[in-house]
Amino acid sequence: MQIIALRTLRRFWDLHPEAETPIRNWHARAPKSVWEGPADIKAEFGTAVDFIADNRVIFNLGGNKYRLVVNVAYRYKRVLVKFAGTHADYNRIDPTNVSP
Repeated sequence: MQIIALRTLRRFWDLHPEAETPIRNWHARAPKSVWEGPADIKAEFGTAVDFIADNRVIFNLGGNKYRLVVNVAYRYKRVLVKFAGTHADYNRIDPTNVSP
């Protein structure tokens, strides 16, 4: 999968250095993946992933300390990062329409 908007991830971990490792771990894993649909993501990430409308996926990273919201274009093999934040930050957004 091609990951778009690494800059969003970097901005977040620059503000929260303890988040860098879990986010980098996700970023190292996702580009090597081939997700044909939500079942493939669920098989790879298990309970650390949730699905919402518009092909958006919420990843729980760092023991659920951080949330990553992405939009997956399965057909084009692209993942667009929409949001990276702490669990508290995530509670203040609407993940169905958040933009980078």
